[in-house]
Amino acid sequence: MLTKAQIRSKILLALKTQKEEDRNRKSRVIQGKLLRNKVFKKAKIVMFYVAFGGEVNTEEMIKEAKKIGKLICVPVCRKDRETMQPAILEDHSKLKKGPYGVLEPVSEALVKPEDLDLIIVPGLAFDKKGNRLGRGKGCYDRFLSILSNNTPSIGLAFDFQILPLIPTTAYDISVKQVIFS
Repeated sequence: MLTKAQIRSKILLALKTQKEEDRNRKSRVIQGKLLRNKVFKKAKIVMFYVAFGGEVNTEEMIKEAKKIGKLICVPVCRKDRETMQPAILEDHSKLKKGPYGVLEPVSEALVKPEDLDLIIVPGLAFDKKGNRLGRGKGCYDRFLSILSNNTPSIGLAFDFQILPLIPTTAYDISVKQVIFS
């Protein structure tokens, strides 16, 4: 079995080398699946991620979700505590690069984690059980671990990010579903 580090470098390379048109096409398919998803349809407050480094593109999903009246949050990271908090993403939100190079809102209108109805989670790799491998900072694992077990979470991935098995430790938090294309 590959180690976490081996999986990370393999998938990071695949993300980097994937053609932009393939990324956009697959992201649109994933968006369609997400918008039809029961859990997503019911959710009022949804935390998305702002895609970077070749991840599944969430920009259009966020626009569509807003159009149908959902309140959208994205994570704001605290490097000192390696934690993150959901901040409301307004249409006119100015974005700045956060501590890990991910865009986040400048004005931080925070939402309590327990008020989230759904969390859309990025990952480098997932398996069919929902185990996820992130970039190794543990921000999402720490964040997901403070939420109620009933809080739905959906990972978004490309087909090459779905592996038979992800090595996990006690600190790794899995997602409830994975949508991929």
